[in-house]
Amino acid sequence: MRFMLIAALALSATGCVRFAMNHHLNNAYSAYDRGNCEQVMLELSKVERDSRARPYVWPEVSMMRGQCLERQKMFIDAAQTYQFIIATYPQSEYAYRARARLETLQSLGHYPTRSAAVVRPTRF
Repeated sequence: MRFMLIAALALSATGCVRFAMNHHLNNAYSAYDRGNCEQVMLELSKVERDSRARPYVWPEVSMMRGQCLERQKMFIDAAQTYQFIIATYPQSEYAYRARARLETLQSLGHYPTRSAAVVRPTRF
């Protein structure tokens, strides 16, 4: 009986954390729709605290952070966030989206493409 009580409490606590994480993620999406990036960043921080045992949500949080940075015209920071997603979660759908956002930033001229170094011989 005692084991059942402990198991029930453990499962309910886990469910509460998931509920809180989803609640904050939904709040972040709502704030993003309203254009309130400060609130988005606050909600994403709360999601990260609640999601330590749930790494599947991390690329989504990073993607939303990048989109908010882009909306705030912090294009270099957004591009670095997208590069982080591509490097850290290469097989996720968010890596695909991050590549598309990088291409868009480059085509709009907000993020320059990396060009190879030009070799110039030394003159004596």
